[in-house]
Parts: sequence; C-alpha cells; structure tokens
Amino acid sequence: MNPNAEFDIIVYGATGYTGRLVAEHLAKTYGVGGAVKWAMAGRSADKLAAVRDEIGAPRDTPLVVADASDPAQLKAMVGRAKAIITTVGPYQLYGSDLVAACAAAGTDYLDLCGEPNWMRQMIDAHDAAAKASGARILFSCGFDSIPFELGVYFNQETAKAKLGGPVPRVKGRVRDMRGGLSGGTAASGAATMAAIQKDPSILAIMMSPFGLTPGFEGPAQPTGQVAEEDPDVGPVAPFMMAVINTKNVHRSNALMGHAYGKDFVYDEMVMGAPGSGGPGFTDLGSLPGGGPKPGEGPTKEERENGYYDVLFVGIAADGRKVRTSVKGDKDPGYGSTSKMLAETAIALVNAPDVKGGIWTPGAALQGRLVDRLQGHAGLTFTVE
Repeated sequence: MNPNAEFDIIVYGATGYTGRLVAEHLAKTYGVGGAVKWAMAGRSADKLAAVRDEIGAPRDTPLVVADASDPAQLKAMVGRAKAIITTVGPYQLYGSDLVAACAAAGTDYLDLCGEPNWMRQMIDAHDAAAKASGARILFSCGFDSIPFELGVYFNQETAKAKLGGPVPRVKGRVRDMRGGLSGGTAASGAATMAAIQKDPSILAIMMSPFGLTPGFEGPAQPTGQVAEEDPDVGPVAPFMMAVINTKNVHRSNALMGHAYGKDFVYDEMVMGAPGSGGPGFTDLGSLPGGGPKPGEGPTKEERENGYYDVLFVGIAADGRKVRTSVKGDKDPGYGSTSKMLAETAIALVNAPDVKGGIWTPGAALQGRLVDRLQGHAGLTFTVE
C-alpha cells in the first residue's frame, strides 16, 4: 500500500458505463473527503466533469486525467492513491501498463477482469514485484468471481463449523438470475478469442481449471460442458462464467495454503434444463447481435430489478453435506458488480496486514470481505 497517498481510491475509467456506477456508489454512500477519500480518473477532464455532475457527486470531487496509453500519466496517477480501481477493459488491451505501474509503486490495484489468459500473464510477470513493493493486486472483483470465490469460502467455513473440517467437493449451482451483460464483458470475450488465434498456447490456460495456479495441478475436475441430472439439485446446464470462476476458486485455495485440500474438486452449473426458462447465461453467442457494445449496458430499471441466487453444496468424504447460498440484490453484471468492486477496495485499504502480491479478493480478505459485502453491497451469505 502507498503510505504517502493523497487519496484512498482513484476510480479509473469513471466516464465508462461501469466506472460511472462505481463512482456513483462512492458518491452516494461516502460523499467526498469523508471516511473514504476518492477521486475520478479518465482520459478527458471535460467528460469527467460531466459525469461527476450527472451522478450527483459533489462539485469538489477531485478529477484526475490519465490515458492508458501514456505511461507517465499512469505513473503520476498511481503515485497519488492507496488503491486504483480500474474499469478500463478489455484488460489485455488496456490494463498491462497499469498493473506494472501499481506493482512497481506499491499501490493496490483492483479490477473486474474475466480474462484468465491475461491474468496468468500478469501473475507470471508481476507477482514478485508486487510482493517486493507491498502492492496488493486483485483481479476479478465483480460478479466474476466474488460471489463464487467467496461463496466457496463461506461454504467451507460452514463445513468446518458443522462437519469439523473442510470438504473435498463443492458444487456451485446458479439457482436464479436476472440481469444483463455489459458491452465490456462481450468485448473481453472477443479479445480473448482473438488472443487465442494469435497464440494457441493460451488455449491450455483457458481450458485448465488450474490455469491460474502456476506450479500446481490438482485432480481431474468435472467439465461442466454437458447438461446432466445432478442428484443434489436436479437438471443442470453449462454456465458461461464457470471457465473464469473455477480458476479463481482454485487459485484462492492455493493462495490460502490449500485450505480446502490439494484434492479439492469444484464445478459450476446452472440449475434447470437448457431452454426450460431457467437462469440462462450459458454463452455469449446466445445474445442478440452478439451482445451489447462496449460502454453499453442495462437500463437503471433493469439493474434495479436484477438479482442472483447461487447455491453451494459442500460434500464431505463420508457423504455428509452443507448447503449455503450467496444472493445479490441487483443485476449481476452492473448494479451488484459496481458495489462489490467499490467495497472490496475499501476493505483492502482498511487491511494493512494483507501482504503484497497478486491475490484473489477472497483469499486476501476472507471473512472481512463477507462482512463488508453484507453490510454495504447488498450481498447475503446464508446457511440453508
């Protein structure tokens, strides 16, 4: 963490669709210059001022001009904050210099990345520098993958309390969900496909559940690619985000010293048969016109009316089970994601004991983050 920082948090990309929602949450919840000192950053001072006024942020909200393609501006911005929240994606196109700058300066970094190929590149390139400088780098601080990563953590904590220890098998099952994808999500998927065509070796990382745990390969995992009958919940179908979330769950386990065991098995699926009117969200290609464009997303009404409900079934070696759930009170991709990202940054800034390195949010903050998200971000963690 940067001890001489002027701001706790700078929201970089505040003029974009999701960045604006993050800034709006901070403005409404914390004002400016109060308990959380924060600023808005982006390429254009005029656009930043316009968004500041549109979201009702105070006139004295600090504005910082920085362009992803200008290393000097990035370095100057990074030097002014304890933590940078960035919503400027796809990260594999616009994020690498910012991660490098934060890792070098000892400034915390948080994003919404769902691009495992790039995350692995960043882990390989900057984990050592972040450990040396004290920078805490946290990817995937939104719907991918916090409800799933922390959902497994909460299920395992429940198993320890009820069954006497962690369980070797957890199933993540999306029980219900309403809400849209952002244009940024669609663009990230397209950028990843383009990267694989250029460099086929990336495919191995994308296909492996252990793509984000360099040096560790656990047991075979269910593919989750085929609809099936699950004895615990009934019919299940593939879930589009499992390819990202499962990797983050296994990385979280590894970062916590294999707290769930080295033989841990985890998969994610959507409850309901395909086409049964279940939660959906099985693949990007099913979106009309291939999905929204970057900078686009659901309306305010759609965000407010959205929600999600994910069930976790933990199964002990002797067959005993624990069932827990994570629910969010807004649409997953935006309303809930923007609150999760903002509150994870606040939790991190308030956790000076977390050492530098490239973390997952759940491994870094554990129960503190569960409490913070329940208190401030509209999430509910329940033992069923």
